[in-house]
Amino acid sequence: MNKWLFIVVCAALQAASLPGSATELVYASPYGPGHTFSLADKTWMKWVEHQSNGALRIRAVWSGALISSDQSMLELRHGVADIGLITPIYARGGAHLLREQTAFYSGAKTSEQQVAMYRCLAAAFPEYSHELNGLKVLAVQGGTMPGILTRTRPIHTLSDLQGMRVRVPTEVLTVLRDLGADPVTMPMGDVYSDLAKGVLDGVVAPADALKSLHFGEVATHFTELEVPRGAYPARAMGLSRWNSLSAEERSILTESIPVWEAALSRETQASVLSGMAVGRAQHVEFIPVSAQEQRRFDELYDRDVERSARALERVGIDGTSVFNYARRIAEGIRRSGRVTCPESADATS
Repeated sequence: MNKWLFIVVCAALQAASLPGSATELVYASPYGPGHTFSLADKTWMKWVEHQSNGALRIRAVWSGALISSDQSMLELRHGVADIGLITPIYARGGAHLLREQTAFYSGAKTSEQQVAMYRCLAAAFPEYSHELNGLKVLAVQGGTMPGILTRTRPIHTLSDLQGMRVRVPTEVLTVLRDLGADPVTMPMGDVYSDLAKGVLDGVVAPADALKSLHFGEVATHFTELEVPRGAYPARAMGLSRWNSLSAEERSILTESIPVWEAALSRETQASVLSGMAVGRAQHVEFIPVSAQEQRRFDELYDRDVERSARALERVGIDGTSVFNYARRIAEGIRRSGRVTCPESADATS
């Protein structure tokens, strides 16, 4: 029996090494298999395997078992996984522009607009590719606009934020402080318990958090203030592994880029609708914001982001030019609803 088992194993190993056998690529994510992002990842995996007639196979490793959030770019460069979910906004170093530029997207309201805007910026400024050195980007991800979810006190105007302790993303920390709030940053996983205890009065989050993070159980009002959010490279492959693939394999993965991006957009939109449905079932009040209050917030936001863009000079990046170029794209979106890349990236043009 042992002899026959040995023969079978040897035959299997030999078959795996034969020309034309399937190439296995390991995909790693810090999220669980049921997460919104992971559902889009699975759609992409099925497409790749179908399109390649099984010649490319994706083996997924979920829940941070192989890759982390803050070191994912470095880990992929060193081959910890073949392909992975990357989060430049959490990178500990070497991604200064990729992190800051996510705040430059005021005016881009849909995921598709955000992704198109990112591509304009990345094509115009070589700093993007410098920070992505050693990686092949396989998907750029946008998302839905966050609002403000509050525990007991409704927000009808920006003045209502005064004195409220709110968990916020880094890019709106100064804006909410200027409005008289007490903004804090913390891992999103800690927010539920702090809302339940009354340590937090609210959180800046998209509506899908009402379901995915169960915030509808501990908060009663969702103010539909449009807090800008940007796009960023979100799925990538180590460049050395990319270069090891055949031309045909690289072609299939290149063709899969819009498939992956469309799946991410679709799943994100579906999660928002699902979150809103759960919120309504839990009697969460959805509060619209007047056009005047939205304009006031947008002006404060852009002024603060412009300061952050200038601060990139300390690491040798002309953030002002990137910001001004983004503003020109946003103006085009407001006029036509479409993303058009300006011909010049000159900050003064």
